[in-house]
Amino acid sequence: MNFDTTKPHPARVYDWMIGGRENFPADREAARKILELNPDGRRSFVENRRFLGRVVTHLVGQGVRQFLDIGAGLPASGNVHEIAHAIAPDTRVVYVDHDEIVLAHARALMAGSDRVRIVAGDARRPEEILDEPVVRNFIDWSQPVGLLMVALLHFVSDEEGPARIVAAFRDALPAGSFLAISHGGVEQWGEGWEERKERVRKASQAYLRTREEIMGLFAGFDLLEPGLVDLARWRSADSDPAPTGLYGGAGRLSAGA
Repeated sequence: MNFDTTKPHPARVYDWMIGGRENFPADREAARKILELNPDGRRSFVENRRFLGRVVTHLVGQGVRQFLDIGAGLPASGNVHEIAHAIAPDTRVVYVDHDEIVLAHARALMAGSDRVRIVAGDARRPEEILDEPVVRNFIDWSQPVGLLMVALLHFVSDEEGPARIVAAFRDALPAGSFLAISHGGVEQWGEGWEERKERVRKASQAYLRTREEIMGLFAGFDLLEPGLVDLARWRSADSDPAPTGLYGGAGRLSAGA
């Protein structure tokens, strides 16, 4: 296994932010730089994990029994399969990530599970993921799929084409499938957001976008209520949660998309 622990990785930064232990000094330093820019940033990471839980719970309630989690990150509490299996034990989950540390930990954690698979793949090359034998054969492509891109696409530059990536997966999904996205936004900063956006990019490798830009990633999907909102507000039991600066939403594949 070859990986460089001297460079921060988004999955390990995320792990540190939510209280995990699978991170290294470079990841912790990057996390501290993010917190200098946004002292409340750690709560945003925690709320993102809660958003994932609410999304999976809702989609299982809608009858979804298989999930494709792209950019799954390090295994931590509240994984997709744990949430889904607590409601519907027959749910299948395929995790996809390109980081070797993530893959090693995931494989160790999921060893022996006949309902979970872990696949190496880079979201920037969606066709390769879709052609991967496990993805092609473990997922039943005649039945709805829950496609999860949680805290993923803001690590994809404009040049790499986040909309292109989503469209490639969308075109492979069967009728009745769903897409869930969470993504860092910029509107919460008001004036001066462009300069701050660049500082965040340098500190965290994240390409934050406007709400309108993020909305465009749902092309071909009908957004579920309450639409694309601050993710702390998405189907939350808290009537007035503090904003996180992250947008979250889920949509159902449109008829004829």
